[in-house]
Parts: sequence; structure tokens; C-alpha cells
Amino acid sequence: MRFTSALKTVAIGFALTASSVAFAQGGGGGGGGAEEMKKAETAAKAEQNAKSLGAQLTPQLPPATIPADPQNIWDLDLSSGGRVRIQLRPDIAPKHVERIKELTRQGFYNGLKFHRVIPGFMAQGGDPKGDGTGGSTLPDLKAEFNPMPHLRGTLSMARAQSEDSANSQFFIVLLPRMQLDKKYTVFGRVIEGMQYVDAIHEGEPPADPTVILQASIESDGKPPVLAPPPPPPAPEPAALPSKKPAAPAKKPAPKKK
Repeated sequence: MRFTSALKTVAIGFALTASSVAFAQGGGGGGGGAEEMKKAETAAKAEQNAKSLGAQLTPQLPPATIPADPQNIWDLDLSSGGRVRIQLRPDIAPKHVERIKELTRQGFYNGLKFHRVIPGFMAQGGDPKGDGTGGSTLPDLKAEFNPMPHLRGTLSMARAQSEDSANSQFFIVLLPRMQLDKKYTVFGRVIEGMQYVDAIHEGEPPADPTVILQASIESDGKPPVLAPPPPPPAPEPAALPSKKPAAPAKKPAPKKK
């Protein structure tokens, strides 16, 4: 606010100075009332210009949420129990959203594991190698850092040391981590099914990793894929009847004489 007010003061002062110089060059002769009116008009225009300039200098933050659009909802059917619906944000990271859609429609993510899951931090997947070093055959992406914070449920792109090294790996934030803001590209957020994200098996890598059974774009209309139920436990072998030990043979009674 102070910066904007300073801009207004400078703009108004400059406009008034320019007005008096121009009026002097014009030779005067209009009367005091005309001069005051002209100054007032010039001041009003200067104030309007200052407001416009201040509005341009104020950063325009993207909306926290946008209307749900099936063309920009990423569905992840997880072996941890069900479908996770994620609102993609092409308004803040268009190239990253385009990449996710392209790989999803190729079937790239189907069957991939969450290979790095840190409790209270994030769950990372999207690596065909399953060890954090892999990616797709498409070129790496230029960073699209934006003001969106890394809150619970935020979908962000994993990368190597270079800011422009994101490719196919992503992570979902489990608890807020603001220190990641403007260092990783946020491109979506979970809007339904966060309980299935919470159920992703932990570990680096997990001993029994959670799998993406199917990734799809909601407008494509693919029905959910559910994990097969675990096989029933094998029946315990029936206990064999115990054999009673044979009774010892009785000694014949001695004959009476």
C-alpha cells in the first residue's frame, strides 16, 4: 500500500508540474478560474493513471480453486483401495498438465509403483525404473514455478538438481511443506480420495509398494479399476485322530494246583 501511495504522489506531482509548464508556454490569459479547473482535471487524470499503474504492479495470484472440469481431472486408481481424483491446473502450469495428459493416454503410468513414500511428507511415483532415476522418452520440461503453495493434497512435479529436469515423476504432498514453494512446479491438487493417498505404503522403497492400477483423464470415461481381493487364507490341515497306545498284553493268570 505504501508503494502504491508513493506512486500516486509521484504521478500526481509530475502531472501538476507538467501542466504548469505547458500553461506557461501557452502564454496565460485564461483567468484564475480556468487555471484552477485545468489543474484539477490534470490531477484527476494523474490519479487515475497512478491507480492503473499500481494495479499493474500488484501481482495477480491465481485462484486457489477452479471449477471442476472432466477434461482436467486426473484419475488414479490405486491398489491402496480406490480412485483418487486430482484437479489439474493448466492455468498455472500448462506444459506440465499437457505432459501428464499425454503420458496418461499412452498408458505410461499404468502399473507403476510409488517408489518413495515419506511419512508426513509426500508420496512419489511415475518412475518406470522404480528407483527414482527413470522417466519417459519425452524431453524434460521447462520449470513452470508459480505462487501456489505445497499444501496437503498438492500435486507437484519431481525433478533432479536442474530446475528444468522434470519429466514424468510426480509427488503428492501429505502435509504442508511451504519450503518447496516456487522450487517445484505445482500443477494440481487432490479433490477426492485423499484417504487412498494416505494408505500408500511407506518406504524408500516400500517393501510392498502401492501400484497405480490405472491412470486416466476423467473426460475419457474409463471406469475405475479395483485391486483384486486378497486370496482367502489356506485352510488349516485337518488334525489326524490320535492313536491310542495298545494296552499291554495281560499276563495269563497262574494255574491253580
